[in-house]
Amino acid sequence: MADRLAGPSGAALGRRVVRKRGKGGVTMQKVAMISGAGRGIGAAIATRLVESGWCVSLGMRDPSASRLSGKTVLVCRFDALDPDSEKAWVADTIERFGRLDGLVHNAGIAPRTSVLDADDAAFDELFAINVKSPMRLTQSAWPHLAAARGRIVTMASLSGKRVKSPGGGLYALSKFAAVGLAHALRQCGKEAGVRSTAICPSFVATDMAAAITDRPPEELTQPEDVARIVHLVLELPATASIAEIPIHWSVEDCF
Repeated sequence: MADRLAGPSGAALGRRVVRKRGKGGVTMQKVAMISGAGRGIGAAIATRLVESGWCVSLGMRDPSASRLSGKTVLVCRFDALDPDSEKAWVADTIERFGRLDGLVHNAGIAPRTSVLDADDAAFDELFAINVKSPMRLTQSAWPHLAAARGRIVTMASLSGKRVKSPGGGLYALSKFAAVGLAHALRQCGKEAGVRSTAICPSFVATDMAAAITDRPPEELTQPEDVARIVHLVLELPATASIAEIPIHWSVEDCF
């Protein structure tokens, strides 16, 4: 069977992707789950992987927002504040494809709040989405990742490596924790061959960045460039394990 990639308008992008099946209905193609795949970096990663012959399972709050469709694409409802949606997404992915080779934690929020102004509710929501949900989702997916000696990519931030402004303080706390999660998973997967990498970009030309920087989008790192890096990490063998990749649109003071 063959699919064509669909662009945002539904138009075919032209490249044909053949989906192969092995014994027991398990696809012979690699499979990745990507959270927050409705737009921005997540959508770029999904497109890159499908164009490269992967099957993708896309988790998003509004499945109708997906830019991709076809036999190699599964779109599921996923809400980082709803643990049941995480378990259902993993189950649906395995039911559809029979395997899981990559898990990309891309969903997240970026409030502009200092640690002096933040209240408990803001803190709890931020950590629930940016840290607790990726941890739970990995727990649900772990048996399948271990079976495939898979890869985990956590979309952290350079804000998880340093704090550059008061307004970015609360967000930075969550991203420091996300980087810590990536390293903790790295240790958990050492013997099983599951590798975990934290991707730490600065501003990327997305709607999220547009709300916090006045830099023209053409000057920023493009979502497609981050997708190229994620694709590389997912394809690397277990003997080429990368802990972190910092990315900056220009020259970062520290990285």
